[in-house]
Amino acid sequence: MKTNRYRTLVAVMLVAGIGMTAAACSDSKSTKDTGSGDKSAGAKLDPSTKVTISVDCMPPTTKKPERKQWLDDIAEFKKLYPNVTVNSKDAFPCEDPAKFTAMMKGGTQTDAFYTYMTDKNQVLDAGQGADITAYVTPETVPSLNDIDPNVLNVLKDGGKLYGLPTSNYQMGLIYNRKIFTQAGLDPNKPPTTWEGVRAAAKQIQDKLGSQGIHGFMENAGGNQGGWHFTSELYGLGGQMTSEDGKKAAFNTAEGKQLLQTLHDMRFTDNSMPASPGLVWGDVQKAMGTSKVGMYVGAPDDVQLVVQQYQAKFEDLGMAPIPGGKTSLFGGADYMFKKSDTPDQIKAGIAWINFKFLTLEKGQFNYARNKGDGIPVGLPQPFFFTGASKDKDTATKTANATVPVENFATYVAAGVPVKPEPPNAQKIYTAIDTVMSGALTNKNADVGKLLSTAETQVNTLLAACH
Repeated sequence: MKTNRYRTLVAVMLVAGIGMTAAACSDSKSTKDTGSGDKSAGAKLDPSTKVTISVDCMPPTTKKPERKQWLDDIAEFKKLYPNVTVNSKDAFPCEDPAKFTAMMKGGTQTDAFYTYMTDKNQVLDAGQGADITAYVTPETVPSLNDIDPNVLNVLKDGGKLYGLPTSNYQMGLIYNRKIFTQAGLDPNKPPTTWEGVRAAAKQIQDKLGSQGIHGFMENAGGNQGGWHFTSELYGLGGQMTSEDGKKAAFNTAEGKQLLQTLHDMRFTDNSMPASPGLVWGDVQKAMGTSKVGMYVGAPDDVQLVVQQYQAKFEDLGMAPIPGGKTSLFGGADYMFKKSDTPDQIKAGIAWINFKFLTLEKGQFNYARNKGDGIPVGLPQPFFFTGASKDKDTATKTANATVPVENFATYVAAGVPVKPEPPNAQKIYTAIDTVMSGALTNKNADVGKLLSTAETQVNTLLAACH
């Protein structure tokens, strides 16, 4: 599976090109006929039905355990549906934005195709997504009622469902437990407010600054600054645009409070490094090499800093997004080609349900993951609620290979989630300037920075409606 870090990086690299396309401004409801959900003739696939489907995002051969598990799951699935042939297409990354756009134009995607949750409008504007509403029921997806409705809503358009989730992330506060301990902070009580973050960052700086360790690190470039500002504003209960997506909504008391706090942490407390993160990977490297105590990020960063920078799972923890009002979320899913037959849609849903949505099967087979050396215990994919969430947590804990207690505060918080704003990457570009100004200019006027960005974003949104 493609990680969220790649998604963000590629979006940053291609934003200039994407930003010039009409699709980048399209957040309106599609009026195209993208497949008929009323031709299902019974939602569930008859096991005797003979049908072939193509599915992408099979793990590449370089990911040996994941590849083996995929093939094993295909064989297990075949026992349930002996007449279904699943033709898998491997790829890493699972989605290359430029190739994805070309596929949408040419209709060359697989029958069930991997997308990011933010891709829905592009797919529908291209007329390439099948309406699967009538096919997705508690009979075909038994865990359906326990999938977070906020996640499913991102995959809906005009009340119709166009995809099923396979992964989900929710932004939070990643922190270094070892650094907390060294600075005299309780690693089991991470801060949950910006006042707490600021105080903890200053204490780390005061105690460990002479060793080149900073209390907090923030991004200010490569669209990462805008992404982080959005995440942090959501935590305070703010939003980036009006509900109809036509006006900027971040130049508020919450926006000013957030920006002023970051500015003061940098220039009054000196608890941030002189240079903010400008490209993806800057803050991750600082955490992985134990040079920073905290930063805002997604759960997949935890595994990344261990694998890439040799950090230790036991030294890392997560808390909910400071403020805890709402948290930015995103993730990946599968959509269906509009030319799919009803049986192909049914078969695709059956496979996705087996591989990605069934507890103790597929990606949730934690005992198998443990045996194959895949870390178990991280708070991901994180899209279940209710009884399914409780069961998933219990099974994960029983098979954990990483200290689940380090992420207990994050998991237990249950922060409501909110998707990225419309035209997100364009907005993030404008907010990068705001973050850069606040973090590099001691005399920055945060009100002026936000007002200037507000004007820019309003102009952008007006052009998109």
